[in-house]
Amino acid sequence: MHTNNPSADMPENPEQAQDDAQEQALGELEQLQAAVAQMQEERLRERAELDNQRKRLVRDVDMARKFANERLLGDLLPVFDSLDAGLNAAGAEASPLREGLELTYKQLLKVAADNGLQLIDPLGQAFNPDQHQAISRTESADTAADTVVQVFQKGYLLNERLLRPALVVVSGS
Repeated sequence: MHTNNPSADMPENPEQAQDDAQEQALGELEQLQAAVAQMQEERLRERAELDNQRKRLVRDVDMARKFANERLLGDLLPVFDSLDAGLNAAGAEASPLREGLELTYKQLLKVAADNGLQLIDPLGQAFNPDQHQAISRTESADTAADTVVQVFQKGYLLNERLLRPALVVVSGS
């Protein structure tokens, strides 16, 4: 027989049941907060990784752009050397041939400079092993020690990176 006793459906200790329910809810809340914190941390980590990849890509594209002409400009160095030798052979006096060579040389240097090429002509400057290659030493009373006294071949930088060192003679001590 079934009795209609409402107290039979209720737990024996209603306060204990309420405390248990609150503890269970707090436990679930802590788990959810931990899960949210972990997801936020993962999102921040992924965002940082994407930002790093973007920066790396921008840097790589910039480097590729800066040095895309390296091979072409490197192949033009003998042309610069030939024009320079032609100007030296033409002598110092003005002539139509010399003026034409100078104009061609200046135009070619300007185009190269617009693409990041910089001439290294260290005559009279202090020897710099990062940009110059000494092929000999000579005694010179007129210059200080370790000064470039003769340039056999001019050097070149491409966007501040050495493309070819200048071949030089350096004064001894």
